[in-house]
Amino acid sequence: MPEKIPVTVLTGYLGAGKTTLLNRILTEDHGKKFAVIVNEFGEVGIDNELVVGADEEVFEMNNGCICCTVRGDLIRILDGLMKRKGKFDAIIVETTGLADPAPVAQTFFVDQDVGDATKLDAVVTVTDAKWLRERLKDAPEAKNQIAFADVIILNKTDLVTPEELAEVEAAIRAINPYAKLHRTQRCDVPISALLDRNAFDLDRILDIEPDFLESGHHHHHSDAVRSMSFTIPGDVDPEKFMPWINDISQAQGPNILRSKGILAFKGEPRRFVFQGVHMILDGDLQRDWLPDEQRQSRLVFIGRDLDEAELRKGFLACAA
Repeated sequence: MPEKIPVTVLTGYLGAGKTTLLNRILTEDHGKKFAVIVNEFGEVGIDNELVVGADEEVFEMNNGCICCTVRGDLIRILDGLMKRKGKFDAIIVETTGLADPAPVAQTFFVDQDVGDATKLDAVVTVTDAKWLRERLKDAPEAKNQIAFADVIILNKTDLVTPEELAEVEAAIRAINPYAKLHRTQRCDVPISALLDRNAFDLDRILDIEPDFLESGHHHHHSDAVRSMSFTIPGDVDPEKFMPWINDISQAQGPNILRSKGILAFKGEPRRFVFQGVHMILDGDLQRDWLPDEQRQSRLVFIGRDLDEAELRKGFLACAA
């Protein structure tokens, strides 16, 4: 089976520094070649002219926000790129600052051809240390971008005091305590911290989510964006869990921004890992449980207006 091309989705609110980061990725001496898809809101785009990669091919979508009207364009461009395999090592999708990342991520689940040829490696969100707290008050997109992130870059740290930096980091962690966070100036972060993370398929979940093991670990946010995790110290019954998680996703999908889990299925030597984006779920059996590894089942939800007690009760009822 041919190896899938990794895709990194680069998002962040207007002015946070996405183009600066993209230019860093394209100009550093890493020996890799990227195909870049740039999206802007409006009929006249300039982001593609700001991207400095001399050899990379930049595809621009400016019919509208990537999260609503141009998913078809994204699928069409990805399909075209797949016909030219071997000419690039990875794909970077830079979304407009007004985009909700969810439909971008869903593209890799709902389109069979795209899903067969590519893998969503990570959602990387750039945030502005100086203005983020204001944006969290008036821009729901900013909250969604943080909630969906696997990697968060807290940029422009030189523009705030240490106390302000601590406050804005706490605001980020209240929304998403699980993403890997890097404090930066001018998005100066090692490229290895952003690419080839395998963050979205959970293969390295304990690397990017060091507190994933904490049972009942949850955070609150003033605008009802919450993150919570649950642990069963043992196996779950797949015949109970699968109908339950499907029912929850269908009933509460609009409010569930992200869900993810590593599960020990009764009688199964391999770990079952899954990711959810709103109502769309994707999961499979991956590596074996290691001899010195505790078999346990862990689940994370990030979303709005979620009933923690109901979710915990439902998940615990799936125990084998």
